[in-house]
Amino acid sequence: MNNQWSRLLFGMVLVGLTSAWALAQDSDANKSEVRTITGCLTKNGGGSEYLLTANDGSTWEIHENSSVELASHVNKTVEAKGVVAHDKMHNMKEDAKDMAHDSGATKSPAEHGHLNVTDVHTVSESCHQ
Repeated sequence: MNNQWSRLLFGMVLVGLTSAWALAQDSDANKSEVRTITGCLTKNGGGSEYLLTANDGSTWEIHENSSVELASHVNKTVEAKGVVAHDKMHNMKEDAKDMAHDSGATKSPAEHGHLNVTDVHTVSESCHQ
């Protein structure tokens, strides 16, 4: 009888841990997927560095690459599609920031990261911020 209870308890713990792990994987996957971000594109520093300030308050550092030309979109509202650079580190940083915000340690939970842009087009000829 005692052996049956041990097996039942072990099985319940295993199911619980597996479920928790699966949910954690889903939340990280959402942060790493291809994103479409709309906001104001500005020049940031020298060379091929740009900053996309999204309508939701998040900011994204973007470097011009061979697949996208960004210079003609500066000071315009754009829609950029791409993936988060260094996604594992980005996810860990954003999770830590969310926890700090939930505990009252920080004021702004706005996301900040680096985006590898694969497509960009102008939505408006000016920025509305």
